[in-house]
Amino acid sequence: MAKYAMIISKPAWAVTGILFLACMGALLGYLRQPLELRLDPPAAADLERLRLMSDGISGTPPESYFAQGKPYETDAYDLSQGKRLYAWFGCGACHGDGGGGIGPSFLDGWWLYGPEMVSIVASIRDGRPHGMPAFRDRMAIEQIWQLAGYVQTIGSYAPKVAAPSRNDDTNTRPAENRGPAIILFDEGPIAVHPDQGPSP
Repeated sequence: MAKYAMIISKPAWAVTGILFLACMGALLGYLRQPLELRLDPPAAADLERLRLMSDGISGTPPESYFAQGKPYETDAYDLSQGKRLYAWFGCGACHGDGGGGIGPSFLDGWWLYGPEMVSIVASIRDGRPHGMPAFRDRMAIEQIWQLAGYVQTIGSYAPKVAAPSRNDDTNTRPAENRGPAIILFDEGPIAVHPDQGPSP
């Protein structure tokens, strides 16, 4: 009789264990990061308030950007949306997969208007001379920030924790969050004497 009691109680433990694991998974998923598909209108309007330097290069993002924890640089959902927008708006026609073409490369370390998020957002929103069109009237400001975060990730020299979604085709270079631009960085010629350091 005790033998049959052990057999009957095993499925009950299995069901209890599965329910426990499902509850823990749901709890961890909830605690990880809430997914917000759209910003509140006041928060979106605040993203428009960039403070650029007088030459239009570099500046300061709005205070709400820091209060939110720089989501467009650190959130995998926003980076994936930026990657989708990069393809959707045809950025690759000029910039390729980040290596350049008609437009400048993101991988060579020479950002004409600076690698800061504010500069990239201003470039996308307002356009730049010599061919970069303005997307102010084609994209919402949040989409511009998402695209800027992805573009910054393409040219990153340091790996990031968050990454955009992976391509299904053959990868020809490391994922965007692995600092792909670092493989192209050239420190320059090495000095003759080892105590002198690299030559300028």
